[in-house]
Order: sequence, then C-alpha cells, then structure tokens
Amino acid sequence: MFFAFLALLIRIVSNPVANFYQKSASGFESSITVNLYSSLFMALFFLPFLFFVNWSLYNLEFYLLVCLSGLLCFLGTICLIKALSVGEMSVLGPLNSYKSVIGLLGAYFILGETPSIKALIGFLLIVCASFLFIENEGKFSINKSVFLRLLALLFSGMEAVILKKIILLSSPFISFILWCCIGFIFSFIFAAFTKKLKLHSKDTLKKCFIIAVLLCLMQYSTNIVFKYFEVGLSLSLFQLSSVVSLFLGFKFLNEKGIIKKITGTVIMISGSSLILI
Repeated sequence: MFFAFLALLIRIVSNPVANFYQKSASGFESSITVNLYSSLFMALFFLPFLFFVNWSLYNLEFYLLVCLSGLLCFLGTICLIKALSVGEMSVLGPLNSYKSVIGLLGAYFILGETPSIKALIGFLLIVCASFLFIENEGKFSINKSVFLRLLALLFSGMEAVILKKIILLSSPFISFILWCCIGFIFSFIFAAFTKKLKLHSKDTLKKCFIIAVLLCLMQYSTNIVFKYFEVGLSLSLFQLSSVVSLFLGFKFLNEKGIIKKITGTVIMISGSSLILI
C-alpha cells in the first residue's frame, strides 16, 4: 500500500509540472506538434519492451479498448495543450475537479462501480465553486481556454475508465507501454494529416523531452493508483494537483486573483472528496 501512496504523490506533482512545460512549449509550437514530439519520446523510451510481451494472449476486444484509449488520450491532450496556450494554469488546473464527476459517471455505467450517496453534494460544490472563476463583469468565464479544458476533461475522464478496464485485463506496466506507443501513432497520423510535423524551435525539443519524462511518471503512477483504488476515488485524490497548478501559475507565470482562486480550489477539492465518501 505504501507503493500505491508513493505513486499517488508522484501523480499529483508530475501532472501539473508537465502542464507547465506544455504551456511553455505551446508558446512557440502548435499543440499538435508539441504532442507529437512528446509522444515520440515516450514511444522511444518503451519500444524495446514490446518485444518481450506475448501479445497473442489478448483478444480483439482488448486491442479495441487500447485503440479507443489511445484516441481519447490524444484528443484530451490536444485540447489540454491548446487550452494551456491561451489560458491561465491557476484557472485551468482547479477545473480538473470536473474529471472526478466524469470518471464517477463513467465508472458507474462501464465498470459497475456504485457512486456514493453524497456524490450529488460533491457535484454541486464543484459547480458552485466554478463561479469563483469569473470575469470582472461577473459573467462566468466560459471562454475558449475553459471550454477546451472541459472538453479535455471529458476525453480524459472517459479514457481513465477505459484504461482501468485495460489494466484489469493485463497489468499496469503492459497497459502503460501500450499507452505510450498507441498515443504516438494517433499523434503522428493527425500531425501528418495537418502538416504539423516540423518544429520551429530547437529549444522546444528539450521541453518535449521533459514533458515526455513527466508524462511517463504521471501515467505509470496513475496505472498503479488505478490498480489499488476505484476510478472515482483515484480521480478525486488527483485533484490535489490543482494546488501545484496554483503555485506554478502565481509563482512563475504572474497570474492574478490568488485569494478567489484558492477559495474556489478548496471548495472543488472538498466536492471531489465528498464524491469518494
């Protein structure tokens, strides 16, 4: 169980730090290009391990789930990087709390995990806290970055449910190396189709390497957590990463409105916590 909690800590820290570098890299490149080279490094890291697995042990349904997971991951990552390129980390990070709601519903319908009675209260808290992230005019800020972030959460929330099913059918490590390689295939196809294969800055390549390392740590630790905890519980605990996003946004990106955003973040984390009770 200690290993599971260590994996949880790594997941909480690595994800927002990866988002920070994704935001930095997207200042020079398109979200499609950043995702392509990050996923390329991840695939290269674990390509040799593909030759030491007996893939005939798994049926067609398993591989269809792997492809679906890879597609959802690709779509979610593209939306996330694009959202980070035009939005603030201190706003987009806390909105990650909506993922627990998506994951909870998906886990109920696909995996049969029964939600808590208090889930509705947690959901209402998350929605109410969203209104603390408002514009000066008092209108809820459903701008381009927020819309893309919520869309990314929809894709990643569905991916999380599919990913747990893949883990149950194989193992955390096998599902992890498949995640890395399938993600690159979808990224390459889309980048080639949109002609976004070339980098404009060599410095971006270094950032993509760092992103790849952080995302590998994030995803493998996620798989370990999913092995020991239910999806709803796992996604709720992951909301603690929003605290790291707030710190990075205010410390290094000079984002404003710290008191209001901290208040909204605390309420959202409380709502996510109620979902798991």
